[in-house]
Formats: sequence, C-alpha cells, structure tokens
Amino acid sequence: MKISIRVKPNSKENQVVEKGPDQLLVKVKAPPQENKANQEVIKTLAEYFHVPKSRISIVAGFRSKQKVLELEDG
Repeated sequence: MKISIRVKPNSKENQVVEKGPDQLLVKVKAPPQENKANQEVIKTLAEYFHVPKSRISIVAGFRSKQKVLELEDG
C-alpha cells in the first residue's frame, strides 16, 4: 500500500495528524539533515500503523517534505 504524507521536521513531538481522507501530516523532532528526519518518519509511522519499521520504505520525495511511502502487507 502506498501512502502520501507531508513531513514537518523540528517539531516539539513526534506525531501523526490526519488532515483529511488520505492525507497525513507527520511531525518529527529530528532536523532534516543527514537522513535523521526520514528515519524518524519511518519510526513514527511504524508505531502509528503498528508494524515493524522494516515494512515501511520511502519510494519518492526522499529530500522533500512531500513523500510517498510503501507500506508492505504482511
């Protein structure tokens, strides 16, 4: 399953906010440097969807605030 998200780095807490149908805002504490925010996004979404981190991967928008992630079924 592919999901589109918007990332807000340097937030006060890690949080997933539903902004409407098929729209997620992922807030992370990590800065957008050295892949830190991307790793924090994967960790936060894994907790949100109750799946292992290994099942989530970024497929588009690696260096952008708009990202597409692949959530593997299992």
